[in-house]
Amino acid sequence: MKKRSKRARRLTLSTAAAMSALALLAGCTGSGSGGDAGADAGGDAAPPNAETGGSEGNGAEVGYPETITYWIPMVDHIKGHATTLNEVTLYQELERITGTKVEFKHPSGEGDQITEQLNLMIASQNLPDVVETNWLNISRGPENAIKEGTILRLNELIEQHAPNFRKYLDENPDIEKLIKTDEGSIYGFPFIRGHESLMVFHGPIIRKDWLERVGMDIPTTIDEWEAVLTAFKEKDPNGNGQADEIPFFIKYDGNVKDSGMNQLIGTFGIGAQFYQVDGQVRYGEIQPEFKEFLTVLNRWYEKGLLDPDFAATDGALRDAKVTGDQLGAFYWYAGSGIGRYMGLMEKDHPDAELWPAPYPALEKGGKAALGQRDTAFSGIAAAITGKAKNPERIVKWLDFAYGEEGHNLFNFGKEGVSYDWVDGYPKYSDNIMKNPEGLNVSQAMSMHFRAAYNGPFVQDKRYVEQYMERDSQKEAIQIWSEPENKIQMPKVTMTADENKRFASIMTDLNTYSDEMVTKFIMGVEPLSSFEQYVETLKSMGIQEAIDIQQAALDRFNNR
Repeated sequence: MKKRSKRARRLTLSTAAAMSALALLAGCTGSGSGGDAGADAGGDAAPPNAETGGSEGNGAEVGYPETITYWIPMVDHIKGHATTLNEVTLYQELERITGTKVEFKHPSGEGDQITEQLNLMIASQNLPDVVETNWLNISRGPENAIKEGTILRLNELIEQHAPNFRKYLDENPDIEKLIKTDEGSIYGFPFIRGHESLMVFHGPIIRKDWLERVGMDIPTTIDEWEAVLTAFKEKDPNGNGQADEIPFFIKYDGNVKDSGMNQLIGTFGIGAQFYQVDGQVRYGEIQPEFKEFLTVLNRWYEKGLLDPDFAATDGALRDAKVTGDQLGAFYWYAGSGIGRYMGLMEKDHPDAELWPAPYPALEKGGKAALGQRDTAFSGIAAAITGKAKNPERIVKWLDFAYGEEGHNLFNFGKEGVSYDWVDGYPKYSDNIMKNPEGLNVSQAMSMHFRAAYNGPFVQDKRYVEQYMERDSQKEAIQIWSEPENKIQMPKVTMTADENKRFASIMTDLNTYSDEMVTKFIMGVEPLSSFEQYVETLKSMGIQEAIDIQQAALDRFNNR
């Protein structure tokens, strides 16, 4: 055990405010489960639960809860491999250390189905102890949820019972600004991306082997992209003698419209939906540059460069087109895109090579105004509901993840099982990188810890250093970080009344917009109707929505 304690003193905890280096975060666990009560203590050590009491330091007056009910959707990474997070090594270890038994409640379905179940649960007030979701997306916002008693304001509880998290916030005041409402309320234990290298993970991907076969370089401008896509269509780069290549795929859906993704739209100097210029909020789809974006996609559609079935292609069909050696370029993730697809294609198409491409610029040497870049905090947090009987104990339990031992558990799993210390570095084991059960890396990670997606903890950059094992993935992070991103909106919060009115406007507006943009791209609606389209958006209340976002941005800047 002395050897483990010596290792523990060498560990560093990544911080979200450090953009060029990690700051040391050597806070105590506040749990009474340090080195001796952790992985080395074995099953004989009594956890400091509600009966045995707390530990030294802040939070000593309470112990961990006996049981917790916890609502959280299951991620796609482990669907089919686990039915509950209780099967994940992280939570098995967490129960051993704290003595707390967690009853996970996983909603069924995905996307809108999960949102509907969450809304019904909140409306009925039939709530578990903890709900983990993106609280910035819920109806009427997190501050209203506090006022209605759905969730608790955690400021005072954190001060009294969360020494690890409080220490982290003291050392990272910019993060504390992000996780509070405009009224100053902390509404959950947040997922924090602990380093800038964790914030960029999505962008243009192209078949590098196809480029070599048609004798062209990776494109950097819209004109170069068009030339490359034309060559993909005409020169049979997959070499099967058939004209079955699909040069490019993009679908005008949540990913393209997501203000954090900006697939191709940022090339034209605007943002998808809401963005800001010198503190003034604008809406991308009513700008003249949005017509330029539509003009390019319409031209590519007419030339057969854009997937003719783009509007009807879902994730499964996209997967089939990529792994079937048909798709030349698309926007997707470095991990589940480049890494996953390369693994799936190794057997049938061993020469296939997916490579990151820069977000295209309009002119040679230029840069896109926006690419994909997440913020340190995106709204995902574990909130304690008003139905929880022992919130102070739950706060202590959630705080464990922000201490040193919990940080390692959430990011790397159980020592000796999913990782080992090698020269002071938490190196993932073959259970992760070469899983004996045939799981890919992201699936194996998700069966042992939560760094591969999100959760109430600070994500460690040493996770992504190993997850992005291919050179193409590592280069993707560098290439996709090139856009300026100065006009990106921060994660603002609206008042309850603003949120209600905003949702009323945007629900109908987005339905109309999605339909019209698809028609513009396919040529069903002529681009000469764009100005009328803009006038219709204005008549539907887009200016009022902009004003609401402006008020929220002003409050954010004044926090």
